Amino acid sequence: MGEPFRVLPRITPLTEAFWTGGAHGELRILRCNDCAHWLHPPAPICPACLSRDVAPQVVSGRGQVHTFTLNVQPWNPTYDHPYAIAVVELDEQPGLRLTTNIVDSDPRDVRIGMRVEVSFVEDGGVNLPMFRPAADPSVSGQGAGVAP
Repeated sequence: MGEPFRVLPRITPLTEAFWTGGAHGELRILRCNDCAHWLHPPAPICPACLSRDVAPQVVSGRGQVHTFTLNVQPWNPTYDHPYAIAVVELDEQPGLRLTTNIVDSDPRDVRIGMRVEVSFVEDGGVNLPMFRPAADPSVSGQGAGVAP
């Protein structure tokens, strides 16, 4: 399978933990230290309490497919089609969602509500969070590295 052409994100101090955590196998999301609200996309101010005391924390990397689409347009003829583009809602907080790809499965098997877990693809120093079907789809809720 060919690799897709990707426009890589610009890493800033605010987004660095998110884009580099995968090198350590960690999905890092900003969290407010005052009210414990998770913030994604990264922002310098908590939208829940307006605190500026936000810092990256490790999340479980587990969630479920909130919605998805199959891309069948061969933008790059060397890349296999179709492939699944999804919005994954993480277990840590309702509404905490990432736009990503579902990998390591037939894209035609992706379903809304499907349990998934994070995996990473390194590209040019950026560790892109992708999601694959969960090894144990019955596991949900907060995982290791997640504060109560």
